[in-house]
Amino acid sequence: MGRQRPGTPTLEEVAALAGVGRGTVSRVVNNAAGVRDSTRRAVRQAITELGYVPNLAARSLAGHRADAVALVMTEPDWRLFGEPFFTEVVHAVGDALTDTPVQLLLTLVRTDTERQRFVEYARGGRVDGVLLMSVHAEDALPDMLAKAGLPTVMLGRRSGDETITYVDADNTAGARGAVAHLLDTGRTTIGAVSGPLDMYVAQCRLRGYREALEGAGVTPASSLVVEGSDFTEQSGRRAMADLISRRPELDAVFAASDTLAAGALDALRAAGRRVPRDVAVIGFDDVHPARPTDPPLTTVRQPLGEIGRTMVRLLLEEMEDSPAGRRSVVLPTELVVRDSA
Repeated sequence: MGRQRPGTPTLEEVAALAGVGRGTVSRVVNNAAGVRDSTRRAVRQAITELGYVPNLAARSLAGHRADAVALVMTEPDWRLFGEPFFTEVVHAVGDALTDTPVQLLLTLVRTDTERQRFVEYARGGRVDGVLLMSVHAEDALPDMLAKAGLPTVMLGRRSGDETITYVDADNTAGARGAVAHLLDTGRTTIGAVSGPLDMYVAQCRLRGYREALEGAGVTPASSLVVEGSDFTEQSGRRAMADLISRRPELDAVFAASDTLAAGALDALRAAGRRVPRDVAVIGFDDVHPARPTDPPLTTVRQPLGEIGRTMVRLLLEEMEDSPAGRRSVVLPTELVVRDSA
């Protein structure tokens, strides 16, 4: 269970550097009494210098397993925790842990200081593994956790070359199918409201939009694409207003999330456009927005329940053992047709 990864510092190496015995290092790691303050400082300095991570199996056998995992969102705005997508993920992960002794801790990591502080907290034995969501392309936290030897599973990925274990939906295929549906129903000028393009999920959904158009012999126009600053309704509202001013003749829009689509519906209503008669709208995720949309939203369903269960399964497996290399699971999506398209 949780054996020390090859190449990582050992308890014996920490003891040698600190000039103490192996048992003393173990007592310091487990915050046991009976160690002089000067010795405790020397051991902790050696742990820091070597980058030592306590063996989870030994701690478990000694009764020091944390029996907790952290679900971390790396967004600068804590209010995004209240967005429907994130609440659905939290529920899915929590449900998947119901029949285990593992507690779920929720945290928000926004700055480099908070990243370092969280890694130190996690490697100090407070959690046995980490689930990450909403990770942007240049975020170093997944690599920091991997370097610390902490079992980690991501929802989504930072790029097509992700090195950390992840679970994702087939975002490109889902977006491609949504836009193909718009084309099949006779729409000819189709706009896109993307998410922030420093996130791979937004890149994939925009790629699917373009692939569907190209497959139908339509050249994607840059004037028909607006990048949202995030995945909120406010962002969708602003982006849709921009699209209407750029291309007033558009007759459909693909939004990269349901919350973006809800904002787009507001902007279309404010501009006097009827949905779907004048402009058809499709979202992505199939989560319930803070308020029902009018008309009900056609969307691409990603299986959030299965995503949450799969993330938990992979993390528990990594906590019990150390699989060779990162693993990945990509789950299919489904177009759900309602009144908006």
